[in-house]
Amino acid sequence: MATATAPTLAEIEAARERLAGRARVTPVHGSETLSRIAGTQVWLKAENLQRTGSFKIRGAVNKLTGLDEAERAAGVIAASAGNHGQAVAWAARELGIAATVFMPQDAPMAKVEATRTYGATTVLTGSMFDDALAAATARAEETGATFVHAFEDPTVIAGQGTIGLELVEQLPDARTFILPIGGGGLAAGIAIALRSLRPDVRIVGVQAGKTGHGTIADGIAVKHPGELTMAILDDLLDD
Repeated sequence: MATATAPTLAEIEAARERLAGRARVTPVHGSETLSRIAGTQVWLKAENLQRTGSFKIRGAVNKLTGLDEAERAAGVIAASAGNHGQAVAWAARELGIAATVFMPQDAPMAKVEATRTYGATTVLTGSMFDDALAAATARAEETGATFVHAFEDPTVIAGQGTIGLELVEQLPDARTFILPIGGGGLAAGIAIALRSLRPDVRIVGVQAGKTGHGTIADGIAVKHPGELTMAILDDLLDD
């Protein structure tokens, strides 16, 4: 592995045990339209059916369940444009932990309201995600709360990697897996699981918004992945 802090397969398997009863095992569905365009069978992992509407719940639950009593008492802080914040808020509510989520001022109000509904305190600050991130990390340092990074955290990556365990079981004959890359936590976790259990498959990462023509995948159109996640992906991706 490219970095000593990357999660192991055993840690991803342990994450699946922690997620049992909290995160859903989402189905895979074949797409006739995409299969026709690609000229081969295409399957989609329906993480949009996951609790809070995205895969982020997996990493958030895995991170928060690993906190000790003192850390839980100090609360958690996150920075998010939407999905990660909702996941941390939901996981914190389930575990009885106070959560504060910093979000950009122009974050979608539907996601801000959902984060509040799940029980978190929201702080809208700055015009960009990086502004919210800076404010969140500063608050965590001031208060002693645990900062829950959206992707640059091996425990969060291990949680997202549980998708890879499910894919191995659900699609035993698939030869190529295409993973979206934003911050890189999802792709890194899945790639570790796939490479460990199905070393012969082809794993391809895809970034959005790099052509200059815009993208509907705004959730992963980030400036660059994290250092840890990119080190893992450089080591494990075929393309």
